[in-house]
Amino acid sequence: MPLDPDRDYAVVLELDEPDDPPAIAAKVAADLRVSPKGLPPLEVRKRSIDARRGRVRFQLAVGVAGPPTPLGGAPLRETAGEPVVIIGAGPAGLFCAYELARAGIRSVLLERGKDVQARRRDLKGLTQHGRVDSDSNYCFGEGGAGTYSDGKLYTRAHKRGDTRDVIEILALHGAPESILVDARPHIGSNKLPKVITAMRERLAAVGSEIKFGARVTDVVVRDRRAIGVRLADGGEVIGRAVVAATGHSARDVHELLTRAGVRLEAKPFAMGVRIEHPQPLIDRIQYGRAFGHPKLPAAPYRLAFTPSDGRGAYSFCMCPGGWIVPAATEAEAIVVNGMSLSRRDSPFANSGLVVSIELADLDRLGLARPFGGIELQRRLERAAFAAGGGGLRAPATRATDFVNGRASTTVPETSYEPGLHPTDIGAVLDSTGLPLAARLREALVEFDKQMHGYLTEEAVLVGVESRTSSPVRVPRDATSLQSPDLAGLYPCGEGAGFAGGIVSAALDGMRIARAIIG
Repeated sequence: MPLDPDRDYAVVLELDEPDDPPAIAAKVAADLRVSPKGLPPLEVRKRSIDARRGRVRFQLAVGVAGPPTPLGGAPLRETAGEPVVIIGAGPAGLFCAYELARAGIRSVLLERGKDVQARRRDLKGLTQHGRVDSDSNYCFGEGGAGTYSDGKLYTRAHKRGDTRDVIEILALHGAPESILVDARPHIGSNKLPKVITAMRERLAAVGSEIKFGARVTDVVVRDRRAIGVRLADGGEVIGRAVVAATGHSARDVHELLTRAGVRLEAKPFAMGVRIEHPQPLIDRIQYGRAFGHPKLPAAPYRLAFTPSDGRGAYSFCMCPGGWIVPAATEAEAIVVNGMSLSRRDSPFANSGLVVSIELADLDRLGLARPFGGIELQRRLERAAFAAGGGGLRAPATRATDFVNGRASTTVPETSYEPGLHPTDIGAVLDSTGLPLAARLREALVEFDKQMHGYLTEEAVLVGVESRTSSPVRVPRDATSLQSPDLAGLYPCGEGAGFAGGIVSAALDGMRIARAIIG
């Protein structure tokens, strides 16, 4: 029976079974009751781990191998003409420029931070010495927040565009080709900077440009249309359109858009803490009797629960084999995030553990829209700084102490390099005026039922995880994707409230580019 070239065939491999082309072909042949010799060449299209029901196996989607095709889809063309001005060189801005270059349209990307290599030195100063550079940190700089905070590529934004195109472009520029088949693709913060550099160099080769240290202070408007921007050094960059592709932490960009007459809206977001466990503990919970098998990577998890007051609580940006890092962008504030390298070989597992913040919560606190969410973030981040005792030491509480409503006097060893200060993280959360601690306590008890052993004194809550997404949305027309208040302005990506992660931001940037191309 001939194989359908458009169909995927499921293959299940036990951990000790060989994982090579002959073994995979034998599995497909056995399922179809044909001879392996009669099969055409096969390729693995998707690979995942199934750890359900206490039995850990690999699940593969296998198909008929087609003729080799070059990665990256449509190539770039030499660009020319009046440029599109793009604010921000994160994934939204980079992929917007990339899609424009496919059509031969020149762009100028304006990045307030530094290139990835220079940025690395500032991160060292941040982590080891507590120096926060407001323009160069884990959130700002070439590649955006994702460059030095993990490089996870899985997304649920499949309706927004061709995720395969984004993955292939990254592989074309040096990301490991395993991302083409892994169900949870991941590059790692040690490899992603080289990928970002290669993308920038390819764009420069066709005439597009990135300017570093170019912080935008105002939009230039002519005849009620955005035609460019003004920079902090007094210079201007003028073009045919302006794309606001900043990340979730570019608070000053929201303010300058307001000055330009652009209407903003408050939107729901989430805040909470990072929770850190020993990675072997998570591996035992997730893999059971298969724990320690050499084929198994550091185990991830995903948890969700709705507490009694209806506010969702969930894990966020889980980093197996990773580190907790300081992600503040302002002085005297503590913000933490997670990252991991490509091998995910840290002895720790960490994840955001956050609670939804709804508009009704802002109203209850009397925080005016549209910037009430930003004020709430600042309130929590400054409380965390005060509770940490100075520098970038983070307030922390053992999970068992937290659910019992008490402070910790000691905390476990941590991956967070600036160090932890044992205290009552519940009091920090409650300084917002919202019952965040009560919601997380209820969720932690439930999560221990979902993953028995999750709630342990080996686990520590580290504060605070406050930048899960932008608390502000910049509205745009559903058809033209321009601001309804300012023609020529295209709100884009995480900072505009239309994405949440590397892939979804990249997809949104490409969508904006296609709207400009027309």
